[in-house]
This record gives sequence, structure tokens and C-alpha cells, in this order.
Amino acid sequence: MNQWLVLVNPNAGTGRRQASRAAKALALHGVAGEVIEISDLDALGRAIDEAARTGVRHFVAVGGDGTVNIVANAILAREFAQTPVLGVLPGGTGCDLLRTFAIPQKMEPAAAHLATDTVYPIDVGVVEGEWGIRHFLNVGDVGIIAAAAKRAASITPRLGKSRYLLGFGLALPTFKATGVRVRVGKRSYEGDAIAVVFANGQYFGGGFNIAPKAAMMDDRLDVQVFTASRRAAARLVPKVKRGLHLTDRDVERFSGPHVEIATDDPWPVEVDGEYLGNTPVVAKVARGRIALKI
Repeated sequence: MNQWLVLVNPNAGTGRRQASRAAKALALHGVAGEVIEISDLDALGRAIDEAARTGVRHFVAVGGDGTVNIVANAILAREFAQTPVLGVLPGGTGCDLLRTFAIPQKMEPAAAHLATDTVYPIDVGVVEGEWGIRHFLNVGDVGIIAAAAKRAASITPRLGKSRYLLGFGLALPTFKATGVRVRVGKRSYEGDAIAVVFANGQYFGGGFNIAPKAAMMDDRLDVQVFTASRRAAARLVPKVKRGLHLTDRDVERFSGPHVEIATDDPWPVEVDGEYLGNTPVVAKVARGRIALKI
């Protein structure tokens, strides 16, 4: 049986109760693991370094998509003799990455998937910009969606996934469309837009089906350019929630392993709910770097 190193973000959800809850969830399903709280990035790095030194390569991130992103980046920054495996126990407001695989959004039933041998060798997104290089597993975007995610991060987690909609409502009135240039392989878009999405997974923002045709092991990113005006953008929200927006007149869709995005005005960039900086940005797919436990 695999020995899991379970990394808990004490700032997600119910705070320090997450560690004891994760330990109980593992015990419930007979999963062997060491549960530790990670106070900062240095502590996370030390824990993973020690794991790599002793041959441990099975990790669990406890928290939301942001926590998963931070743990994945720490793992990918290190060398392992064999491909590292990442499992997820949802905490905080949930984990959209898990929705692609229909894994429960509650920690206790979600822990059951750690007791099986099934792993999924997923694509990993790589984004490069003014911040340097960052990996992501789920969804990245620029424009109004990134601005909304940035605003949502400052709203109390007690509001749950509704804080993403609130962040969108707060950001939209002052956000301006601008000229964008998007290149995906031999195809391109140039014109005004309000957002660009580059997705590896299917869901984000607390259950919005942003990329219903995305697959996480096809060596491609699902790229969408939202050309709606600020006034018209709100009408797309119900469609995006259900994944029915791809044929909308205000959405241009592309698919490919590499995307370049430039904007006339600086736009915020976020991946997996984490604000990184501003455009321009280049995103691509890396293959075989990590396996997801499903």
C-alpha cells in the first residue's frame, strides 16, 4: 500500500480542523498517510525535499484549487526517480479540479479514491510572463475573469463559492474591453475582447463548466476568447455555468498545445484561482510530469 504525505493548508476552510478531519478521512478508508500542516512555502519545500530523499512520491493536497496549485508547483520544482503522484482532498470552498473526474466535493467520500491504484497521467499547463514560469493543472485566464478571481480572493471564504459571482459583480462595472491578439498554432484572433481562457480541466469558479470539451491528457489547451461587450458579458454567465456557451456568437474557441496572448492594455492573469501578474502571457502543455490520483 502506498504511503501518502498529506499536506494541509491551515488557512483553507475550517483552518486547523482540516488536519484532524483529513486524518479521520484517511482512517475511514484504510489509507496510510502522514498528515502535516504547511505554514508557508519554505515549509512545503522542506517537506517535499525530505519526501523525495526518502523515496516518498505520493502526495495529497488538502484545500482548494489554489492549494493544489501551490503543492503541484512545489512538486514540479523537484526531481523524482519516478513520476510523482498527486491526490486531492477538497477543503475550503471545494476543488474544481476534482469536478472533471466526478470526485466528491466533501473530504470524507473523496478520500475513498486514495485507496485504489488508479492514477491518471495528466497534462500540466506552463505559463510564462512577468512573474517567471508557473505551472497549473486546471484553468488559466486573463481579463474580466481574472479580475473577478482577484476580487473574490479578498472576500470572506464563509460565502463559499458564491464569492466568485460576487467578485465578478464587483469587477465588471469598471473593467474595460481592450484589443487582444491570441495565437494558437496556425490560428489566431485579433480584435476587442473582455476575457481569454486557456483550460486544461473543465470546471472553475465554484462549478462553472468553462471548458466542457477539455481533456487533461490530449496535449492541448482549450482556448476561448470572449468578445462580448461589458454590458453583454453578464448574459453569458448562465451559459458558462452549464457549459452551453461554446456556440455563442461572442465566443471564439481554439485548441492547441501552445497559446500566446497579448493585450493593448495590461490585463490580470490568474491560474487555478491564483493571481500571477499582468499580460502578455504564453501558455503551453507539458506532458508526463505528474500523475493525478483519481
